[in-house]
Amino acid sequence: MSRGGMYAKMAAVFLACAAGGPAIMYAVTPSEGDLFKRFSPELQQRNLDMRAERQRNYEDFVEKLKEYSKSDKPIWAAAEEASRKAREDILRKEADERSQRERMKAEMRAEAAGGR
Repeated sequence: MSRGGMYAKMAAVFLACAAGGPAIMYAVTPSEGDLFKRFSPELQQRNLDMRAERQRNYEDFVEKLKEYSKSDKPIWAAAEEASRKAREDILRKEADERSQRERMKAEMRAEAAGGR
């Protein structure tokens, strides 16, 4: 077999893979509208109801990324720092609520003991 024939076969295989693969994917992949129509009515309604929340979550995510990118630290380091700070705030709030509940319980006990 000549080299020209071998190169022709290689070119044909390359074209089949390079053009045929994406063409097959395009042909068999359904559009978003087709997928949505295949959902059951309950799923369609839930999807429509959750759309605003998903959009809001996405906008919050992009906002946070923009905020993290303003820092001179890498984005993942800034995100880790922000999540650590948020966790500390939550723990601090929980501790404050716990101490307030304990104080209220103590006041109620003192009031109940003093009223007897």
